[in-house]
Amino acid sequence: MNIQLFSKNALVGGATQGIGAGIAVELAKCGANVTIMARNEAKLKDCMASLPIVNSEQKHEYLVADFSDFENYRKIITGYFNTHSIDILVNNTNGPEPGLAIDKNVEDYQKAFDLLFKTVCETTLLALPYMIGQKNGRIINVSSLSVKEPIGNLALSNSIRSAVMAWAKTLANEVAQHNITVNNILTGYFDTARIQSLIHHDAQKAGMSEDEIKQVRENKIPMKRFGKPEEYGHLVAFLASEYASYLTGANIPLDGGLNNTY
Repeated sequence: MNIQLFSKNALVGGATQGIGAGIAVELAKCGANVTIMARNEAKLKDCMASLPIVNSEQKHEYLVADFSDFENYRKIITGYFNTHSIDILVNNTNGPEPGLAIDKNVEDYQKAFDLLFKTVCETTLLALPYMIGQKNGRIINVSSLSVKEPIGNLALSNSIRSAVMAWAKTLANEVAQHNITVNNILTGYFDTARIQSLIHHDAQKAGMSEDEIKQVRENKIPMKRFGKPEEYGHLVAFLASEYASYLTGANIPLDGGLNNTY
């Protein structure tokens, strides 16, 4: 299977590190023109400089946007779509703060809703008119295994990501007639700054070392290791390609078998 995304335009959120960066690199390797989006311009410049160029017509860009400030994000993303059209949208944001449901208040849930739901919805609705017009498009949402079984100490993420999954399935049914696919990837444990932050938080709470917490997490995974960002990119590239043209409305676990242990 030779995935070629030449002349395709992709927008990837949260793309300066971890899973987002792995996705951006793989799409670029397949020939797509990739716009990476995050809040830190210096990191965006460094990441863009490292994106592969596989043909003379390929061009990459970056967009500075902070997902945690929705009103400002709305202005920036609207301005972007006033001058750009995309074929592949990868909705990926930083996650909300960890914590127990009993310790969170309504304002915490509103912030998480703005971060995880409203940004995804706004970006997707702006991308859709072009996709509908050309009768083709790919929308890929970076989600979590928590939509199948809530993960302890992640009350905000558990709640809002489930809403995104239901919305995405509803949308998938509505736009399938236009050859637009909408799929969710249910993310397991990947070797990223996010997982390191959660391990640090859990270690402090449990009075254990970070290495001990990491070992506990890895032991739960049948493959006994965390995933690599490039492995995530491989799946996204497939979903973005014509090989996945009949796959839509799916929630796809990418977790080393962890989902099967629930």
